[in-house]
Amino acid sequence: MTLAIPAPSPVFQRIARFTLDQSARDIPEATRARAALLLLDTLGICAAAAPMEAGRIARNIAVALYGAGTPDLSAPILFDGRRASLAGAGFAAASQIDNLDGHDGYNPTKGHIGVAVVPALAALAQARPDLRGTDALAALVMSYEVAGRAAIALHATVSDYHTSGAWNGLGVVALAARLRGHSADQLRHGFGIAEYHGPRSQMMREIANPTMLHDGSGMGALVGLSAAIMAEQGFTGAPAITLEGEEAAPHWDDLGTLWQTDLQYIKPYPICRWAHAPIDAAQMLRPELDPTGISAIRIRSFANAVALFPGMPETTSQAQYSLPFAVATMLVHGEIGVPHISGAGLRDPDVARLVARMQLEVAPEHEARFPEGRWADLSITLEDGEVLQSGEVHARGGPEHPFSEADICAKFMGLAAPVLGDARAGAIRDATLALAREDAPFSTLTDLLTDPP
Repeated sequence: MTLAIPAPSPVFQRIARFTLDQSARDIPEATRARAALLLLDTLGICAAAAPMEAGRIARNIAVALYGAGTPDLSAPILFDGRRASLAGAGFAAASQIDNLDGHDGYNPTKGHIGVAVVPALAALAQARPDLRGTDALAALVMSYEVAGRAAIALHATVSDYHTSGAWNGLGVVALAARLRGHSADQLRHGFGIAEYHGPRSQMMREIANPTMLHDGSGMGALVGLSAAIMAEQGFTGAPAITLEGEEAAPHWDDLGTLWQTDLQYIKPYPICRWAHAPIDAAQMLRPELDPTGISAIRIRSFANAVALFPGMPETTSQAQYSLPFAVATMLVHGEIGVPHISGAGLRDPDVARLVARMQLEVAPEHEARFPEGRWADLSITLEDGEVLQSGEVHARGGPEHPFSEADICAKFMGLAAPVLGDARAGAIRDATLALAREDAPFSTLTDLLTDPP
């Protein structure tokens, strides 16, 4: 006996119209331009992460386990060139990006969208040589809008705090459905399959024990792309309760009126966002002190920030999830880049000396404003007894303190050029920005993304 699938809810019908039928020109021009910058920022992280161990492993796994089969369902892996299935190519790039924690995010989701949907866009575009930049950006916007609301609905209706992979796969489904011309029924089943198989992985377990699992987004991309193709082939799995459940409905009320794409933050450092307010506070105070003259450091922030890895890290995964290490690195070096969170940077004696002088404290006023706000304050006691205080600081890069296009381009070049070379990195930058400014073919960009560094 076959059980009947419930009729689509009004909320889903509105989501389907928005995802599949909304014209690129109906999306505000500023939102499309923001999507191009988010795309550029994520590609910079992907390029910078290409030589790192986690990225190399993920790419090899994609070839070995998720290899190319049917030609039109395969794609080259970003900054590698070898082919894998669509799901495999998405998995490899998303895992690579996920393991260099400098990609975009959205405070209310407590997680990340671009890490999964940008690799999906790059993979799916291989089968669309006719894809125009405006249409690619429209699909990207749809994926941000769907994934963000699915995340908020999930966090509001379950007790555990799940990683981004639990929900960003639904954004991948939205993107794939739009680019592959799915029907509303296929979209609905794709959402249901992705939600059902999405990794409900425990974020705080990874915070306590940082590894290459990071935010679960490699599996989010894998599941999302797999779900879209399964639905395309007739596999059923509807409904998705984060879209169609009664408790989830209010979280979709502002779809098409509030553009979450505009509200994504850009990270200035490849460090967990929870640590950014204390890092910014350290950067503010640094000109007033000599790091060798610090006797004590007190950081007050919200509970999740205080729960980050407490000591001197031994791996880059630990470094990216360490609040004391990040603040100490900023105080010693005045910046935090890939060299500081890997290799010799993990054995810096000046940083280790300051890590040992840290005191962390949960501040009720900062806890009350999380996750919408990421606040902290910093007190530094010098050996002569002077105390320097930052006051309350909110992390930079979000809508409260946004970065300019020039800032984002500079970040991209700083990450990508050392790996790809100035010429190729500059060409990727220009091709990405042109997507919003001209009706440029997306293939101009994809042709630059496939060769290895």
